[in-house]
Amino acid sequence: MHKEMDVVSALQFSRSDVEKLIAIAEELRRRVENGEKLELAKGRILFTAFFEPSTRTRLSFQFAMAKLGGNVIDLGPEEVTSRAKGESPEDTLRTVDSYDPDIIVVRHREPGFAARAAEICKAPVVNAGDGYNEHPTQALLDVYTIWRSLGRIDGVTVGVMGDLKYGRTISSLSYILSNFRDVTIYFISPQALRPREEVLKILDQRRTRYELLEKPDDAMEKLDILYVTRLQKERMNPEEYERLKGSYIITYEYLSRFKKIPMIMHPLPRVWELTTDVDVLPQAIYFEQAKNGLYMRMALIKIILGV
Repeated sequence: MHKEMDVVSALQFSRSDVEKLIAIAEELRRRVENGEKLELAKGRILFTAFFEPSTRTRLSFQFAMAKLGGNVIDLGPEEVTSRAKGESPEDTLRTVDSYDPDIIVVRHREPGFAARAAEICKAPVVNAGDGYNEHPTQALLDVYTIWRSLGRIDGVTVGVMGDLKYGRTISSLSYILSNFRDVTIYFISPQALRPREEVLKILDQRRTRYELLEKPDDAMEKLDILYVTRLQKERMNPEEYERLKGSYIITYEYLSRFKKIPMIMHPLPRVWELTTDVDVLPQAIYFEQAKNGLYMRMALIKIILGV
């Protein structure tokens, strides 16, 4: 088992890694859409261990493995496992790892947990979100979505809006984008929710252009992509959440004020920050984005398994 196949951070991916994954995702997509029954992962097992709630990411990994012809075993909800008796996640993973799964996909609310899981397990570990820290596979599918929508990643201008401090998708997306040329990122958030220092530091090191703004209006017509995120209620204190809640709401009416409407992305789930009336716009590509996640995760699994 190659331990170098752990996927813990988006910083592991170079430009050529991302391009290779996009090419594989496109090829798998063609084969699936042509009705081919894939058996690339036949006899292999993917284990999903989500110690924090998830719908799309968990199901997308499970569907990806199933569509590659492999098997999936899921840890199941907390109340039906030994975690309800107080077992540590580390011990759960050690036990499962001893059953020799081919890949373990982990989500946990603690930043840095995925790296710890990778140290514990001999099977390759994929980080499906570790607290506010990172969500590398989300960033890969986001960049794949940008590429599919615009035909390029070089030279894109992306506005990332919402909770940029606790939102883990933001750090990973920034890291992946920083591999490409002439990218500009507008970080749009209240001052209290600006991106974390460690994220901006990496962008500075990689000479990626970015600006910090408080209102989307100032950048809207310059954007190719507006990436909306929810406020991470579960990582904030209630007063802070209530105070900032109304800061950013993207509605159809708001967007129609602008001469140019960018492509609208959202990692989902959405709450109130992106209203359903936006769904009718041709620029609303967030459900397509979720679908792209299936093919990008299939590509990643294919590479990790070496099939």
